[in-house]
Amino acid sequence: MSDNNSLKTLPALTSDEDAERFLDEADLTEYDLSDFKSAGFEFEKKSAWVNICLPGPLLDAVKARAQARGMPYQHFIREAIERALDHRES
Repeated sequence: MSDNNSLKTLPALTSDEDAERFLDEADLTEYDLSDFKSAGFEFEKKSAWVNICLPGPLLDAVKARAQARGMPYQHFIREAIERALDHRES
């Protein structure tokens, strides 16, 4: 791959159809993906709710960490719980 100065910038994609067409036709090695951030997708429907009381500073820290990762803080908490459960089972 050549340096980022000679690479194309990604086009603005305004629909799923535009994105699918672009991915079908484009050679991604021609594009600057240096600022690319991966995105997680959740497929399982959320059907249960939980309420929890946290100390203010802990919630502030959770929100700050989630914001740094570019995700809603509730998603961050759910991800942390999932990681904790995976860790204990392995």
